[in-house]
Amino acid sequence: MNAAGGEQQASAHSPGGLLAALLQGRHPPDAAASAAVADRAADVLRPQGAFARLDAAAGWLAGWQGATRPQVRQPHVIVFAADHGVAEDGVSAYPQEVTASIAAAIEAGVATVSVLARQVGATLDLVDVGIGRPTANIRVSDAMSLEEFDLAVAAGADAVASVQADLLIVGEIGIANTTAAAAVAAAVLGGSASDWVGPGSGVAGAALAHKCDVVAEALERVGAVTPLQALRRLGGRELAAMAGAVAEARRRRLPVILDGFIATAAVAPLAAAEPGSLDHCLAGHCSAEPGHQRALQALGLDPLMRLDLRLGEGSGALLAVPLVRMAAACVTEVATFSEWGLEAE
Repeated sequence: MNAAGGEQQASAHSPGGLLAALLQGRHPPDAAASAAVADRAADVLRPQGAFARLDAAAGWLAGWQGATRPQVRQPHVIVFAADHGVAEDGVSAYPQEVTASIAAAIEAGVATVSVLARQVGATLDLVDVGIGRPTANIRVSDAMSLEEFDLAVAAGADAVASVQADLLIVGEIGIANTTAAAAVAAAVLGGSASDWVGPGSGVAGAALAHKCDVVAEALERVGAVTPLQALRRLGGRELAAMAGAVAEARRRRLPVILDGFIATAAVAPLAAAEPGSLDHCLAGHCSAEPGHQRALQALGLDPLMRLDLRLGEGSGALLAVPLVRMAAACVTEVATFSEWGLEAE
């Protein structure tokens, strides 16, 4: 691994593992930069509070970029791909082979995330952390061993460590990963399987009830677990990689826009293990998956948009990039009352 360096490599075999070590390297935002943008936003040529939500996004961006004139010039999206053993239980509307097919479409530039990335001027990386190498079936066994978990976390951290970007999006593809995400969310944030299980790729009726039963069995199997244990025992390699990527982004003070339910469930263990670990994250949207709204509320995240999306891939977060870009511009490029020779009311 090259992202975390020798200190984290040495910590990889500690009880908390590599992810716990990554969480110890958190850096705070630049409070002065954030305050400067907030002060300017209070004086720009519009009524007080007219752009309150967008002004707050601009201040958030300033703090994590450490810049009094924040901007989005180099957004970057990383899509992590992996297969899940629980797919053998028929919890998805699609066969497991679809994971590899979507990955190929991303590489060919014809997947939804590929098109969206081009539209918003984002660079894109696809990282295979387990296509054709499914995790164990979480209904009957832990998803990953300690070593497998650390390798997935390391892949996520490495993908972020050297990237040149001023705004990061992490996405995923993996048939059956809403099942894993529901199990992780329930174990970390509380509640029953029925509170978190949704249609995912489109299951309904008896198939949805069966999916709920599978998650309930997985939760009963593991019992009470710590947040990071929940991610290893109930998650998937792409969920672990997303957690590693977001933790490394925090170390680099790189702002992140979160995508939908799976991405949110993947990083929920970070917040539960170390409060404040997601302060550099903004929720891009609230998806149609019922567990997503519940997870956002539990984590204190207010989404920028509500479009009832349910794709994943980082697509919803990419749609939020122009909003964040415009939010910054509408503070830094709009004249202030004082600059225009007026007095604010």
